[in-house]
Amino acid sequence: QLQLVESGGGLVQPGGSLRLSCAASGFTLDDYAVGWFRQAPGKEREGVSCIGSNSGIVKYADSVKGRFTISRDNAKNTVYLQMNSLKPEDAAIYSCAAQKILLGLCTLSGPAFPFWGRGTQVTVSS
Repeated sequence: QLQLVESGGGLVQPGGSLRLSCAASGFTLDDYAVGWFRQAPGKEREGVSCIGSNSGIVKYADSVKGRFTISRDNAKNTVYLQMNSLKPEDAAIYSCAAQKILLGLCTLSGPAFPFWGRGTQVTVSS
């Protein structure tokens, strides 16, 4: 059964860092673009970052550029999101999603992704 499982969320102070992981099981991520999305209470889901199947294409939302870094380790079937200089407005449930797409492309559009994890909570507070 195809499954994505996020981990690494938690409580961090403003300015702190977290690394989220998105581990796949039941399939290999090699041919899939992976995106990270977040949703805070009362807000719409936001595409945070995505990475193409061969890591050739990466994209970031303007709100996280320079602070977040997406990477993938196909040998571990896992995609990571390193989040630095966290701000209170980064607090949300973060979910990863996978989309089989060629040419190493990726998108920050959530509806394009058919496979989703259940999410991990990130809280940024002093």
